[in-house]
Amino acid sequence: MKRYVSVGLVLCVLISMLLTGCSGFSGGGRVEEEGYELAESSKLVIYTSHKEEVYGPIVKEFEERTGIFVEVKQGDTLKLFREISENAGETDCDVIFGGGIENYVAYQDYLEAYRVEDDEMIEERYRSTGHKWTAFSVLPIVFIYNDKLVYPVAAPRTWEEMQTDRWQGKIAFADPVKSGSSYTALCTMIQIMPQDADKTLRNFSEALDGQLSANSGAVLEEVNSGRKLVGITLEETARKRIAAGSDLAMLYPQEGTSAVPDGVAILKGASHRENAQKFLDFVVSRDVQQLVVDKFFRQTVRTDIKAPDMVQANGPELKIFDYDVVWAAEESDAILEKWEKLQKE
Repeated sequence: MKRYVSVGLVLCVLISMLLTGCSGFSGGGRVEEEGYELAESSKLVIYTSHKEEVYGPIVKEFEERTGIFVEVKQGDTLKLFREISENAGETDCDVIFGGGIENYVAYQDYLEAYRVEDDEMIEERYRSTGHKWTAFSVLPIVFIYNDKLVYPVAAPRTWEEMQTDRWQGKIAFADPVKSGSSYTALCTMIQIMPQDADKTLRNFSEALDGQLSANSGAVLEEVNSGRKLVGITLEETARKRIAAGSDLAMLYPQEGTSAVPDGVAILKGASHRENAQKFLDFVVSRDVQQLVVDKFFRQTVRTDIKAPDMVQANGPELKIFDYDVVWAAEESDAILEKWEKLQKE
């Protein structure tokens, strides 16, 4: 395996100083050092489902402020959690970073409790009982549409509309078996609709007409290009693409939507537990949470930071309903099994 040393760490060795108390994110780089062995006390291994544009600035600043070297493995949320469960006690992972908290609830037996230093600054509804996980950011599920091809008055505004033949074959939606955000969206639809869960699954599957997006990122690409007219995704990704000038508009579902936070947690038996604790404290610190709002187009979990300005066409305001995270976690295997069967029909 190649060894990497952060620029901040090299400077620390040369001038015997630790870069602490930095304001803002400098985004330090890394230099490759073959044969340079770091002490175990200076290491941290993170598994993340975040894209590099999210975890990169955070990891680099953490390295520079602490002198801790971070090794990152990136992958799909569910795949990473399954790997952790299948290799319990043998994985080198210290921290799991990213993915909806229903996944953390489902795999809580593999997580170690830790209460972050700023826990009281986290909005109460986003605090975990038992501190098995810590909320990182809040991610409402939204509808998007191509604003060059769909008039605002014709855009879908309800979960019910997404289950009819009106948009059949024209909806971009990632496979919930692979995408944590799509699983959250599917459970949101099931919980909001006043009908049997099996009927909701079947109706929505038929509306998709057997067509699933390769991943959550592809949802935005397909709607922006016009291959699909509408889609279901996270507010974060929608706002980011809209700000970049894509042919997209965003709407909050009229009946309400979920705003499930994604999380971060320490694994049981973590080899670098103290460093893992420092990382959790760091990602919910005021500095990082301000970055969450200003750069990542997400909503903060802290009560002392102003929420981001919303970007959407004329439509319903954000209405958050009481999403049952425990139910979504406990029923995940059954729901996904039914979903896969429907895709084969």
